[in-house]
Amino acid sequence: MGGFWDKLTGGTKRPGTGVAPLPVQEVRAKLLALNGPDARYLVRPGVPEEKADLAAECQIQQVGVTLKIRMRLIPEKHEVRVLEERWAKRSLQNSNGEYGRGHAPTVYRQFDFKRGPDGRRRKVETFRFDTREMTVPLQRAVLSAGWIWRGVLWL
Repeated sequence: MGGFWDKLTGGTKRPGTGVAPLPVQEVRAKLLALNGPDARYLVRPGVPEEKADLAAECQIQQVGVTLKIRMRLIPEKHEVRVLEERWAKRSLQNSNGEYGRGHAPTVYRQFDFKRGPDGRRRKVETFRFDTREMTVPLQRAVLSAGWIWRGVLWL
């Protein structure tokens, strides 16, 4: 389909030429190995309600956002189908919050005002999170395993 759908889903990324596809167990292991003390997200086995083999989750409490990437491994096609989701808390007036799915790279930021050396108040960034900090390592793990990364809107 290309174009519009690729923009919505994050598109399809293919491994480099000459990269032999690894077995599904090794792809799963590579993705789970991304967990670590420096990772701001957790990769875990999926649960039946998610309809996914693996899920990566990140809660950004500073801005009230939860990100989840559900991944279904398709061994016969050497493909990982990926659904990106996000939930944002809203103010007390709209307690339902907001839900979105599909590819939407975003940089979440918070600012504060502090006095500079000259005594003037300046806007200073106090928090920053780019959603690509989560998606790019996952994509690299999949592509380095010789598998296709395919963004979808439904699993």
